[in-house]
Amino acid sequence: MNFDPYILSIITFVPLAGALLLALLPDKGKTMQWGALAVSLFTFLCTLHLPAHYDYSAHGYQFVENCPWIAAPAINYHLGVDGLSLWLIVLTGFLAPLGVLISWNAIPKRKKTFYILFLLQQTAMFGVFVALDLFLYYAYWELTLVPMTILIATFGRTEKRRAAAIKYFLYAFIPSAILLVAVLWLYVQTGTFDVPKLTQLASVHGISANSPALWLASLAFLAAFAVKVPVFPLHGWLSDAVAEAPTAAVMVLVGKLGLYSILRFSFGIFPDESHRIAPLMIALAAIGIVYGALIALVQKDLKRLAAYGTLGHVSVAVLGIFTFTIAGLDGGIYQTLNEGLGGAAFFMLLGLLYERYQTYDMREYGGLAAKFPWMVTLFVITTLSVIGLPMLNGFVGEFLVFSGSMQWSLAHGSSFWWTALATSGVILTAAYMLWMIQRVFYGDLGIKSETVTGWDLDAREHIALWPLVAVFLVMGLASPYWTKAIDTFGAAASYPMSIYSPYVVEYNKTHHHGHVTLSIRNADGTMQQPKPIGVVDPSLAADALNKPAPQTNKGARY
Repeated sequence: MNFDPYILSIITFVPLAGALLLALLPDKGKTMQWGALAVSLFTFLCTLHLPAHYDYSAHGYQFVENCPWIAAPAINYHLGVDGLSLWLIVLTGFLAPLGVLISWNAIPKRKKTFYILFLLQQTAMFGVFVALDLFLYYAYWELTLVPMTILIATFGRTEKRRAAAIKYFLYAFIPSAILLVAVLWLYVQTGTFDVPKLTQLASVHGISANSPALWLASLAFLAAFAVKVPVFPLHGWLSDAVAEAPTAAVMVLVGKLGLYSILRFSFGIFPDESHRIAPLMIALAAIGIVYGALIALVQKDLKRLAAYGTLGHVSVAVLGIFTFTIAGLDGGIYQTLNEGLGGAAFFMLLGLLYERYQTYDMREYGGLAAKFPWMVTLFVITTLSVIGLPMLNGFVGEFLVFSGSMQWSLAHGSSFWWTALATSGVILTAAYMLWMIQRVFYGDLGIKSETVTGWDLDAREHIALWPLVAVFLVMGLASPYWTKAIDTFGAAASYPMSIYSPYVVEYNKTHHHGHVTLSIRNADGTMQQPKPIGVVDPSLAADALNKPAPQTNKGARY
């Protein structure tokens, strides 16, 4: 049976159906846990259909569903995935059953409410990743706020949980309201919410001739997404929300939705405006990497250390995507996946420590390595993944991002100090993560370590954590399996660097054995030999040569 025509709807609405089913079941024993686990496992299996049947040689959207929904305004139920959204959908499905397992005993009361909200959050996230109608996307985008806000307000660990929930909601909702204004302005200008059509219009400057209005609309989109990432300095909600949110919720709280939305909508609909603001975003990303690491370095609370560490990790992804090089874009997307995996493992392990000792204060720990050999092993592996040890997943993303950042610096004739500053974050990240390991697991026994017995990982916790370790290793050693899909988006989203560099590339239509000769003219009119400092999207080069686009997803260097 061919599931391709409706697999995206199945993935999106199975968690919603599961939430409705849980609402009808009695909240007795482990019924809610087993029900949520079954639903999330089935959803994850459905997501595996996508990479198994994805055509990695093709460009554009696949598994498309498109049918009219509302006649006026023209809103379609339009779904599809490409190299950008493919692995984000699988990642979301993969983390869901792990979130259920890690919450098995952590939520003793109001379990039905918790797992219903958790599944609703899954539906909203899947909807964001698959929606190709801007109005449909906005509906899912707003829906993600509701379950998360209630989860923080209801299941936060201290009396500050409601204040943290309100702060999170206001930070996310106010820019989203401005985003809605920009969405409606786009519809008035173009008569469509269809994302592929809007992207096509943007590529030929067909959205609006009013440059100031277009610029303001692009800022409205970017601001809404940057808050959700969060991009420094729009991270005011982050530490409180992470500190209060239950583990399963915080695993999906940061990074993925905002970074995906910048790549899909800001870059797709406002490409020129995104390029113009790129230098500022690169500077903010570099500052965010170092700022997050330095603040994490002085934290005593493990949850707040993780929150500021997360700010640094998502800033690495922001740095990569705004270079508009293939290496940077691929690395930024790869780093988005890494942040989701490494962050999930780290928060899960912190949640297990809290279950045993009811504190996140590092000053009360110490000497746990001898008592909990399995836990310290997984903490160390997760730490090595987060700091980018070669052969693990974090190294691949960071290497590509910093390579793309250096390409951007050279292509623009600008200083490489932003790249150097960002790279120093690698050292600082290693410092605070290894310092955390030393404080918690080695040295003398702390107050909690000595007075509370605790226990090492049980079978359920092993099942929840070891799949993440396996993915760390596989993504580190076999990264081309992931990047072959990611690169189809990265190559298409990258622009010829010459457009935004001090050089002008002149396409010489003289071919020699299938190669195109390119020459570079400086701003003062003098000529120079080509330098391998940028990346050209082959489809754009083909347009300049009046030739068909090549059937490849690899960029060409000039």
